[in-house]
This record gives sequence, structure tokens and C-alpha cells, in this order.
Amino acid sequence: MKDIRELEGLLAAKMPIVAVESHEEAKVMQMLERFAALNERALWTWRVTAGLKRSNGPDSAFNTTRIEDALRHIEKSPANAIYLFLDAHRFLDDPVVLRQIKDIAAKSEWTHRMLVFLSAQLDVPTEIERITARFRPSLPDARRVMEILNEEARRYREATGEQVKANREALNVLTQHLGGLTEEDARRLARMAIRDDGAISAADIARVLKAKHELVAASDILVLEAGVPDIEQLGGLGHLKRWLKVRREAFMNPPADSALPPPKGVLLLGVQGAGKSLAAKCVAGAWQLPLFRMDFGALYQKYHGETERNVREALAVANAMAPCVLWMDEIEKGIAGDAGGDSDGGVSRRVLGTLLTWMSERAARVFLVATANDIARLPPELLRKGRFDEVFFVDLPNAAAREEILRIHLARKGQDAAGFDRAGLAAACEGFSGAEIEQAIVAALYEAHAEKRPLDAAAIEREMRGTRPLSVLMAEKVAALREWARERAVAAD
Repeated sequence: MKDIRELEGLLAAKMPIVAVESHEEAKVMQMLERFAALNERALWTWRVTAGLKRSNGPDSAFNTTRIEDALRHIEKSPANAIYLFLDAHRFLDDPVVLRQIKDIAAKSEWTHRMLVFLSAQLDVPTEIERITARFRPSLPDARRVMEILNEEARRYREATGEQVKANREALNVLTQHLGGLTEEDARRLARMAIRDDGAISAADIARVLKAKHELVAASDILVLEAGVPDIEQLGGLGHLKRWLKVRREAFMNPPADSALPPPKGVLLLGVQGAGKSLAAKCVAGAWQLPLFRMDFGALYQKYHGETERNVREALAVANAMAPCVLWMDEIEKGIAGDAGGDSDGGVSRRVLGTLLTWMSERAARVFLVATANDIARLPPELLRKGRFDEVFFVDLPNAAAREEILRIHLARKGQDAAGFDRAGLAAACEGFSGAEIEQAIVAALYEAHAEKRPLDAAAIEREMRGTRPLSVLMAEKVAALREWARERAVAAD
């Protein structure tokens, strides 16, 4: 009924043209039939294969398979009707067709005709943009998604005689991930999850998530990250870990009757290699959510308007994939310099404006994690209070964090961490980033492999002694970054 009320509002406003973008052709047609009946209007449907035909009736307009002939027939026809055009987007760049549409629209004030264009993707020409209302059918809510799952489970039981096996947590997670899809797509993916083995498991949820991303992603700008690490794979950053733990429940299960807003996102600033990217991935791991990375390299296009459209589509995909984590790596490169700046015709500024609007207005549960290395290139608007829930500074790891990082990387490389003097190694790598510690272990492993001997602490320490860390090579920049963060950011550890 929500969709019907919205259409009635357009009818009352005497909007002559309605553009509907939807893959659910049958559902939209049924909705328009109900709408037409409720408002005592005739509904005519045009197909390129059959021309104009009255819905729920035998009437048809002779010789109207060409859209120009159909529009000519409409202009001469009685008033008080709705005309639905299927797949007409292919004809809307024709100047004759546009002129006919404008002539019909000009008389809508007293003829009460409404033209409805329905296509899976519809770009409204500039000539009729101001007299066209965009309409998107509403998506099924959580209750309707659960009904779809129950319907598919019942069909499986009727076909096989067996009950679908699923625990409540898996069912709730699947319900969340089927959100943001059309009813047809949600039903198709629910059927896929159930029919393979009669159970809903973690493997089914992963397959559904991948299939959902393929359905809603129009490009490679938003990349689904596979193999998201657990928060235990993140050394140090105890304050950030606790912050995430405290807010997990409010994000995953926001109370409906509470004024407490769900957390929206964090900005991670810090030294290169200190673990910002890994921390971003671990947010998704800690909350057991899919992680999407926005690829700024794929975002910017040479043709006018394509970049802004790309960012709008990417953010729309993120909304559709909710609940999820959206990771914008090195955000300063995408909105303030490398991809644009003052020489790009204002594209990067418009991208920033689109992003800021989405950040302030989004209702979908998309948790934004932005990382940045160069704070000097971050626009002030992005750092304003309220854009992010918190701005964290990720510094080089302290001694305790370095020990933890050594343990994680040694275990990851198949070594028994207990057999190494981690305290001594932690002292030897003061000023190292997590990435530099990992590379020292890797280099020592190569030496041990070449010499056909087991890895030991001495070999790792030799590699550390021979390394000039970034804290030495860029000491002034690191010091300036720490000074900036002292009063402006919260320590992540």
C-alpha cells in the first residue's frame, strides 16, 4: 500500500510522466493495475512486440507497435488513462519521440493522462527531466523476507518430505543479507540456500552474499573482500578493539524503541604500515559482516558525469548490501588530490559532496571505515565532528604490541612462537611498523630456507638490525603526524 499511496501522490500532483526503474516487471504491472482500478482509470500497456493493449480487457490499438504510432494514438485518445511503456528506454533518445512525449505532457493538466516508462535501467533525457517523477517500488522488509524463507521452506518440505534444518542465528543472518533485494531475487537466493542440502548454514550465507553482490554490483568499483581476518589477527590497538566490542550489539541489533543511534563509522589516521588496512578488515571480522572496499582507481572516469554516477551507484550498492562494512582505503587520494584536485573541473569536490551527503543521510546499516596517511590533504568538511563516530590515530606499535605482532606472524608462518625470545625481538625492532616486523620475519625465513636450517630469533634480529624503518627514513613526517594527532584524535592503542 505504501507504493500505491506514493503513486496517488504523483497523480494528485498531476505529474505527466513517471519513470520506474525495476527488474520486477510483473510485480510493477500488478501494482499499476490495482492503482488504476482504485482510481477508476483505464490502464493501457505498450510492448514493442504487440503495441498498445488495454489491461484486463480485449481492447487493443491497431498498428501501434512503433512507439511513434502508439504516442500518436495516445494524443488522440480519450483522457483519464494511464499508459505503461515496457522497455521504452531504447527509444527515448529519438528527438521525434521526445517531442511527442512533451506534447502529450503539455496537455496533462486537463486530459489527466499519465505516461509510465518501466525499464530495468532508465536514463531520463534532459528534455523531459523536470516533468518526470522517478519511482522505485519498495523492497521487502525483514518480516516479508522471513515470510519468503518460510514459504520456500514449506515448498521444500512438500517436495521432499523433509524439514529444513536451520538454527535461529543462521536464519537471522540470512534474513539480514536478503534485505535490499527485490522480492524475486530474495526468493531465488532463499531457494538456492535451502535446496542444495535442506539446511541453512554458514556456507549458504557466504554463497548468498556472493550471489547478492553479483546481482546488485553494476561495476568493479565496490570490491567484496574475501577471507576477512578475525580481530585476534590484529596485534595491539586495544582501545579500538574495545570500542568495537562495546558498539557491536548496537549496530547488529539496534533497539527499535531506543534513541540510541547505531554507530556509523571511524576514520583511521596514522603512519604507513602501522596496521590501518588490517584494522579496517578486522572490523568486519569482529562483527562477522561482509567487507566491501571502494576502489578509487576504478571510480574516476574520463567522461563527464561518469565519476559522480559511479560513486552514487557504489554507495547505493553498499546500502543494498547492508548490514556490511564499507572500507575506503587512503580516502585522501579519492577526494582531495591524486584523482582530481583543482584541475579536474571540480569532479573531486562533487565526489566529496556526494559522500558527505550519504554519510549524514544514510539509514542503511553500513559501517564506514576510512583510512588515511596524509592528514594535510584531508578536507576540513570530512573531519567535522559528527562525520565519524571517532577519529583514531594508529601509531607505531609499542613494546607489548610488537610482542603480540611477533606472535601472530610467527604462528602464521608455521612457527612455534613460544620458542622465540619475543621480548628481546620486540626491543630490537623499536620504531618498526607491523608490516616491517612481518618483512623481517619473511626475510629471515628466506635465509633459513637457503641455508637449510630452522628459523631462530638470532636470524630475525639480524634482519631487524639491517632494516631502516620508516620511523627513521621519515622521522620528521612521523613526528608531525603525532603532533597533529595529539589533540585531534584518539589513540587506537
